[in-house]
Amino acid sequence: ALMTGSLPGFVDVVRNLNSPALLEDSVIRQAKTAGKRIIFYGDETWVKLFPKHFAEYDGTTSFFVSDYTEVDNNVTRHLDKVLKRGDWDMLILHYLGLDHIGHISGPNSPLIGHKLSEMDSVLMKIHTSLQSKERETPLPNLLVLCGDHGMSETGSHGASSMEEVNTPLILISSAFERKPGDIRHPKHVQQTDVAATLAIALGLPIPKDSVGSLLFAVVEGRPMREQLRFLHLNTVQLSKLLQENVPSYEKDPGFEQFKMSERLHGNWIRLYLEEKHSEVLFNLGSKVLRQYLAALKTLSLSLSTQVAQYDMYSMMVGTVVVLEVLTLLLLSVPQALHRKAELEVPLSSPGFSLLFYLVILVLSAVHVIVCTSAESSCYFCGLSWLAAGGVMVLASALLCVIVSVLTNVLVGGNTSRKNPVHPSSRWSELDLLILLGTAGHVLSLGASSFVEEEHQTWYFLVNTLCLALSQETYRNYFLGDDSEPPCGLHVEQGLDGATAAWQDGSACDALERDKGHRSPSPSQVLRGHEKWMVLASPWLILACCRLLRSLNQTGVQWAHRPDLGHWLTSSDHKAELSVLAAISLLMVFVLVQRGCSSVSKAALALGLLGVYCYRAAIGSVRFPWRPDSQDISKGIIEARFVYIFVLGILFTGTKDLLKSQVIAADFKLKTVGLWEIHSGLVLLAALLFRPHNLPVLAFSLLIQTLMTKFIWKPLRHDAAEITVMHYWFGQAFFYFQGNSNNIATVDISAGFVGLDTYVEIPAVLLTAFGTYAGPVLWASHLVYFLSSETRSSSALSHACFCYALICSIPVSTYIVLVTSLRYHLFIWSVFSPKLLYEGMHLLITAAVCVFFTAMDQTRLTQS
Repeated sequence: ALMTGSLPGFVDVVRNLNSPALLEDSVIRQAKTAGKRIIFYGDETWVKLFPKHFAEYDGTTSFFVSDYTEVDNNVTRHLDKVLKRGDWDMLILHYLGLDHIGHISGPNSPLIGHKLSEMDSVLMKIHTSLQSKERETPLPNLLVLCGDHGMSETGSHGASSMEEVNTPLILISSAFERKPGDIRHPKHVQQTDVAATLAIALGLPIPKDSVGSLLFAVVEGRPMREQLRFLHLNTVQLSKLLQENVPSYEKDPGFEQFKMSERLHGNWIRLYLEEKHSEVLFNLGSKVLRQYLAALKTLSLSLSTQVAQYDMYSMMVGTVVVLEVLTLLLLSVPQALHRKAELEVPLSSPGFSLLFYLVILVLSAVHVIVCTSAESSCYFCGLSWLAAGGVMVLASALLCVIVSVLTNVLVGGNTSRKNPVHPSSRWSELDLLILLGTAGHVLSLGASSFVEEEHQTWYFLVNTLCLALSQETYRNYFLGDDSEPPCGLHVEQGLDGATAAWQDGSACDALERDKGHRSPSPSQVLRGHEKWMVLASPWLILACCRLLRSLNQTGVQWAHRPDLGHWLTSSDHKAELSVLAAISLLMVFVLVQRGCSSVSKAALALGLLGVYCYRAAIGSVRFPWRPDSQDISKGIIEARFVYIFVLGILFTGTKDLLKSQVIAADFKLKTVGLWEIHSGLVLLAALLFRPHNLPVLAFSLLIQTLMTKFIWKPLRHDAAEITVMHYWFGQAFFYFQGNSNNIATVDISAGFVGLDTYVEIPAVLLTAFGTYAGPVLWASHLVYFLSSETRSSSALSHACFCYALICSIPVSTYIVLVTSLRYHLFIWSVFSPKLLYEGMHLLITAAVCVFFTAMDQTRLTQS
């Protein structure tokens, strides 16, 4: 934006991880073409964007946010030498320390003041040097001080709050006339205006894709003729860009104003040639000036809203494949949720189907036509024929499979209507809640306000689920539930082993014969305090959720309001934060150690102690015996100490799982292995979470314990219902962490815990896990629970299918919504960030489903 004057696409958030060379026209390219000598020091992203453009450069990595000293020292160390030299035309310095401090400790960090003082001294050194040089050069220098983004209350950026998008822009030069007593009030300008201003100031052509307008304050001291010429150059460039991107450009108000400005400008030129000094000339010039400025403002605004280009062909191809997969999942529900959980996908039929080859032929013809006639670049057309052909084969095969499955469903439906199984199939209240809640959440994604405040949707669903579970427990314990389980209702074996999955007539007759031998109801099994804990558990969970809602304000509308997190992270309450962190870590140990081996218990205890030591080392919390310690380090040794125990626990769990595959009869070994993997992930989450978020982890484990002992076991829910409950709580805990659908809430500092250099793969994996710790921990608990508490051979299969389906429905629907709303006012600030979150969530879901499938294969091998 600063160098090209164009609006970056939202996918640039992803592309920043590995910045490609910038092919658009830019101030840097124009300066290089004009023979300007450019020197750069700072963020290496500039070097990647503009390769071979700098005569001299020294880049530092911008992603290692734990470093806020070396990155800036590496820039400053070149200053004395380069300022003494006169062999450069442009000097670009990109300091990163302030940004990194914001990421690791927020805007209220005591490090902020020291860094700003350091930047003041750097600025004074540059300004003093430029002033002394102006005595030797005929042309004035220009010093531009600006930021590429601001900082939110949490120290991050990427959303659309005022603190993040409002940045200072200061231009300092002796060319700007300033009268004594002249007070200049700050004005709001667009970031894209910088490119046009720099180009005109340097005597360069304006980048052709720039949508910005000249900052008039820069040239208002020049003669009227030069002012009008500069404004004319800018409006001509914008009008050409409008003609290239808007078919009906002649009707655009900005273009009409531009034409009017040109006519008035011509009249002024004629008058100027006839009479150079007159009041009429000045008045007409002022009128032309105002007309040009109005045209610039209108053209820039129009282009900012209309110049966005979409690769519709690639988008449609991707959308079709996604919808085909979703359709196949929906059609497979009866088979996948059957008692045997056997999903037969007829993959062999497409290879021998005439429809398969006809569809490939049609898609190939469409591909050739679109790619040869498309004027703009297209991602799908840029792929090799082998890759594009693979996508077309996949789309054709999916279509043929859908047709085959649909045929089988219709034929099977006709057979079942001729031979009805049992007429008494009905839905439970919990099933209706799950269905309506899922549908309501999907429908809410079409509204920008619901996307911004999606956490409210999940909080509502989780609270409603707790109330429904409370109603179910009361009905079981006080009213009794002597009704027979309806035939054909449930899709899974209950946790007590009684079959209740798509029962046929003979199964119903067997139930009638065995009425006297049914398993006892929950009220007959539990007595005393356990019974009251079952009744109180939903309300305890509600209380925990209410406390967690007060910890982190998220979303947009209420994000600015104070919360417990802000109170705890302030420097005045470090003692309270330290006590809370210690109690939370102790709770984590008590809740997790119950299922671990003795070796893992010791590793977990030492690991959690290391977590506290790491936070104390970086200054987040205090040691009891050193309350006023000022020794702040990066905590690399402490964090790596914890990583050793995390890897040890995960290795022990994996070893037990592999051993359980060989020793088929040792069911307990597999259960312990799964719990130890869950424990290792909990310890990793404790290390990556900020101290004020440790209660989120502790309450998550507490709710899992309450649900397991007092809700899922006594009420005997089936695997599908338990899976949906895990998914809902996982989504709620994603927002309890303080996450939202804004990129600014991603805590990228989690990716650099224990690292002393930037290593891309570990940094990305740790950041992703730190962000999605809630859903991942609930998914890992789901695998453990279904493997340990059920004896059904199909529980994990049902859970895997339900988990994939309930994640795929909102993603698929949202892709269609975003495509249709691509010209919406909030497409960049609301819908696009949510799409990135959904894409990442889909990758996490795929990894979870792979783990589900691996555990299911273990069970199948043992059986």
